[in-house]
Amino acid sequence: MRPRTPIARAWLETALQDIGAAEKLFRSGYCAHTCFLAHQAAEKAVKAVHYSRGARLVVGHGIRALIERLESDQLLCLLAAARELDLYYIPTRYPTGLDSGTPMEAFGDEQARRALSLARSIVHASRKIVEGADPDGELSTGDGSDD
Repeated sequence: MRPRTPIARAWLETALQDIGAAEKLFRSGYCAHTCFLAHQAAEKAVKAVHYSRGARLVVGHGIRALIERLESDQLLCLLAAARELDLYYIPTRYPTGLDSGTPMEAFGDEQARRALSLARSIVHASRKIVEGADPDGELSTGDGSDD
C-alpha cells in the first residue's frame, strides 16, 4: 500500500501545533489543559505514523494501543510514556472524570511538566519515522519559537 504522505504530514503538523499550544498553556498555569494537549499531540503523532504506512483510517484515542498496532521498535520503547499519557485523556477535561473536584484542582505543575516531556518523546520519535530525523536533532514545536 502506498503511504498517504500528505495526510501523515497534516497529522504530524497538528501534533507539533498541539505541543506548542500545550507549552504556552503550561507557562500560563493551565496544567490540566497542558496534560490533555500533551496527550493529543502524542496521539496525533502516532496516528501520523499509521498514515505514513498507508492506513486509510486510524480509530482510537489510546496511545498505547495505537503504538502496539504499529509494531515499531522506535515507538514500542515508549509504551510506558504512552500508558501515562493515556491517563490524561478524560479526567483532564471533565469534572465527572474525577472522584471529586475539578481538573484544575487535580492536575498541577509536576504532572503538566512530565506530560509535556513524555509527549515530546513520542512526537519526536514519530516525526523521525514520518519524515526522517531532523538534521539538528531538534523538535520544532510548530509555533515558530522552537524553544
